[in-house]
Amino acid sequence: MAKDYLKLLRISHWIKNIFVFVPIMFSQHLFDWFYLSDVLLAFVTFSFTSSMVYVFNDLVDVEFDKLHPVKKYRPIASGNINPSQAKILIVVLFVIIISLLSQLNREFIYVLSGYILINFFYSIKLKNIIIVDLFCIASGFMLRVLAGAFVADIYVSNWLILTTIFLALFLAIMKRRSEFIAYEGDNSTRIVLKDYSERFIDQISAISAGGLIICYALYSVSERTITQFESELFVFTTIFIVFGVFRYMFLVIKKSKGENPTEIMLTDFPMIINTILYIFVIIAIIYFL
Repeated sequence: MAKDYLKLLRISHWIKNIFVFVPIMFSQHLFDWFYLSDVLLAFVTFSFTSSMVYVFNDLVDVEFDKLHPVKKYRPIASGNINPSQAKILIVVLFVIIISLLSQLNREFIYVLSGYILINFFYSIKLKNIIIVDLFCIASGFMLRVLAGAFVADIYVSNWLILTTIFLALFLAIMKRRSEFIAYEGDNSTRIVLKDYSERFIDQISAISAGGLIICYALYSVSERTITQFESELFVFTTIFIVFGVFRYMFLVIKKSKGENPTEIMLTDFPMIINTILYIFVIIAIIYFL
């Protein structure tokens, strides 16, 4: 039973919440406990909140999940956890979240509330509206970055915000593409797929990928970035972003992965190495060079 609850909470998906650390890392405060303590608490709060959202979504989608070849094994869809138990878990998570919010600032609370509302309406209706569904998924990543900035009162570059927006859209579009190909016209588990086509998805994925690379490249060579970090080496980190985008597209298009971005980030060896190298180089440039 404990294993089913952990599966329902989707602990592995908490890796998405590392986006709250983006502002503190690029603000040169990653090793400053005064800032880091607040961001760590924000990470924990966002993790419990995302789990609460997942449980709610599984409750709403239970009938669709029963028809899905993979999702039918989820705890609620499989019957291992009944709806009443899931509702109690939501209440428990909500109480924990409220207790944590008492230690965080008002701006963070606004962002977290926005995250909950968007996901509530997404689960109820917005996931069935073409393009809107993509922006709802993408908003989660964007709100995580803003939450990390607000909780520590850190300024975030506009170029970095645009980079995050395009990254979030790219991941959302790639997720839809993998679903579209996997279901081969069967829209019984994802109604919105009937409004998409492979050509349309490929076009908007190319736009989002290009936007991501261009915005990050412009951020890396902007005068403010060079002045802030007192280095022109930042531009070389763009190669990791380009490789990551190309590798991700390869895995989705050629290997039919991408429905679960977390799985790719945790299981694909080249992506893992690329991510580790990127973080290592970023920290070296920002903090030690």
